[in-house]
Amino acid sequence: MTDEARIKELREALHAHNYNYYVKSAPTISDQEFDRLLAELADLEARHPELYDANSPTQRVGSDLSQDFKQVQHARPMLSLGNTYSRADVAAFYNRVSEGLGGAPFDVFCELKFDGLSISLIYENRCLVRAVTRGDGVQGDDVTANIRTIRSIPLTLPADCPCPQQFEIRGEVLMPWHSFDKLNAQREEQGEQLFANPRNAASGTLKSKSSAVVARRGLDAYLYYLLADEQVAGTQAECMDKARAWGFQTSQHTRLAHTLQEIYDYIDYWDVHRSELPVATDGIVLKVNALAQQQELGYTSKSPRWAIAYKFQAERACTRLLKVTFQVGRTGAVTPVANMEPVPLAGTMVRRASLHNADIIASLDLHIGDMVYVEKAGEIIPQVTGVDTAARTAEIDESRRVTFITHCPECGTPLVRYPGEAAHYCPNAATCPPQIKGKIEHFISRDAMNIDSLGPETVADLYERRLLRNVADLYALRTEQLSGTDGKRQRSAEKLIAGIAKSREVPFSRVLYALGIRFVGKVAAKALAAHFGSAEALAQASLEEMQMVEGVGQVIAGSVRQWFMVEENRQLLARLAEAGLQMQEKPATEAVSDKLAGQSVVISGTFDHHSRDEYKALIEAHGGKSVGSISKRTSFILMGHNMGPSKLEKAKKENIPLVTEEEFRRMIGETE
Repeated sequence: MTDEARIKELREALHAHNYNYYVKSAPTISDQEFDRLLAELADLEARHPELYDANSPTQRVGSDLSQDFKQVQHARPMLSLGNTYSRADVAAFYNRVSEGLGGAPFDVFCELKFDGLSISLIYENRCLVRAVTRGDGVQGDDVTANIRTIRSIPLTLPADCPCPQQFEIRGEVLMPWHSFDKLNAQREEQGEQLFANPRNAASGTLKSKSSAVVARRGLDAYLYYLLADEQVAGTQAECMDKARAWGFQTSQHTRLAHTLQEIYDYIDYWDVHRSELPVATDGIVLKVNALAQQQELGYTSKSPRWAIAYKFQAERACTRLLKVTFQVGRTGAVTPVANMEPVPLAGTMVRRASLHNADIIASLDLHIGDMVYVEKAGEIIPQVTGVDTAARTAEIDESRRVTFITHCPECGTPLVRYPGEAAHYCPNAATCPPQIKGKIEHFISRDAMNIDSLGPETVADLYERRLLRNVADLYALRTEQLSGTDGKRQRSAEKLIAGIAKSREVPFSRVLYALGIRFVGKVAAKALAAHFGSAEALAQASLEEMQMVEGVGQVIAGSVRQWFMVEENRQLLARLAEAGLQMQEKPATEAVSDKLAGQSVVISGTFDHHSRDEYKALIEAHGGKSVGSISKRTSFILMGHNMGPSKLEKAKKENIPLVTEEEFRRMIGETE
């Protein structure tokens, strides 16, 4: 796989993982694995600056925005911290700080990293006026009504409190272990799905539409960062002293480290004793203590240079393997799952863990009855990482060896394994129940058709009632089929039908993504829709024509071509068109002129008057095409500040003109 293809693959995967983590509060990989993928992408992008994309996961903080709350812009961006899992990285951070300060002495403020949901609290005239989640770092959800129910957050400060007239304090909303255990016990008693961990429970609770529900669930909050226009203290430690004096709950377990060894001592202590805490923690945060030195060190585009998060290594437990079951996903991928004797791990009782694929099973040499080692990487997703072969008894013989299944556990179809892939697949996409339901769930998701009030439970119910067999059946649903014989669900049924009707307005690029064609993510769907303009034109396109689209290679083109060759898929598309879905892409930008007609423009650097995305729109509005990489077909480069050196060198080599921001604005008539 080329570096360019790997970059595209990583971006798509990380966008999906961001959505799962921040929006759905249902991560599918561990923090450590996410950070590894993000680091790989950052490294590849550094080696290929010509492939810069403003929407890359490396350029932004993950988003937890919800449509159920009003979005509010942060006065100051809420940036994320760089993560590390090793002492070597902590030492590298310490040395970078020392170099950045020119060798001047500095202290490091050490604090626990609470595993919850980031929050920004705004106070004016000693009263809480607004509470906003981190969101995408620029804007977040206004959850003030729910935050008011958390008893540890002061709603007003004493009249004699010497605080600024307006200030912001940031921290973490979390669910203590005792509240978490109580909530899950209640949900189990009522037959509801249990929360995986306190972080998910806190996130789901804070996003509840009912503040009464929030009040009952016993959330808590720890505050750790004070911001104001006027300086209230000279160090982070002093800021926390001020916050405590004003009535805010802050961590009691902080330490001021004067040396690297003292940082190590703090890490070692809490790696052992964190299990004694009443709340979940997943690491340590290290901050340069002096605020003046923080200001001197500054920020990167997404994180401060004066702080870093050290994540604890995954906890490990040993338990007995009882059986292995196999789950079928939306794409037909079959995932093996270890079912084990319950074992406490990272604060939760673990009964099931991922085995990933056939190769992992073979490498572990698993037998039913084995004592297996289980880890919670990032304290989220349990996975089997080893076998205690010394504990294997005579009863665990060759007949109990775990082997991967050969047929789909849901529909009985023989499984296939495509060249170069680790997973096995059920090829029966037409009638395999989990694949059908999974495709419908993908189709209705927020980034696809965004059909409100329709979740997995409703999809499963409609499937069992034979009202849904594919996504086109959605548009044949009627209110009376959903409201029940007694009409008690009339209101929710009407809302669902209205959501389905509204989805007819979704642009063709998202319809194409919603179809769930293998390898076609949001970016590829948008590019294909923009290039071909309609479903009909895309269906008739050859492999060669598809590969002319930027970002579409042989794999994506082949998958699209194969999808359109299946008669059932063509019939499905015809039904969707008949139902009124958008099958033609509307121009993204209204044409203003043809001053750039036929010209391909590469954008590089930062600008004073417009953002890069705005310049892309302007190029298209004036008849041009914005492209990501330099080639002999490039007409010119729109050059901003800090243009990448590799692009500059390539431009000189290819003799491609460089156009400044002011020259470009004159070119399109913006300065006239």
